[in-house]
Amino acid sequence: MKVKELVEKLNLKVFTEKGDLEKEISGGYTGDLLSDVMGTAKDGNVLVTVQSHKNVTAIASLKELAAVVLVKGISPEPEMLESAEDEGIAVLGTKENAFTISGKIYELIK
Repeated sequence: MKVKELVEKLNLKVFTEKGDLEKEISGGYTGDLLSDVMGTAKDGNVLVTVQSHKNVTAIASLKELAAVVLVKGISPEPEMLESAEDEGIAVLGTKENAFTISGKIYELIK
């Protein structure tokens, strides 16, 4: 499944204009402790998190994540958006909590 399909099926908000919505999703990872995400998330994963600062995009780029999904109606900080645009990382959003959206993502990509 591609990121754009995930956006459509889950009605996610797209915060980035230059985020690559054509990336293939290989799995997902839910976490807010960025050192854990860096050590555990895999290439092509969608990261579900409440963290909305530029360090998230640095890790997303390093780990070659497919996208970042911010939960609970959280908006990205301006520095995060700027960094995501520079790196071509799709930053998405939902009003749902991490548990709920993670389950929905899992059901779509399993």
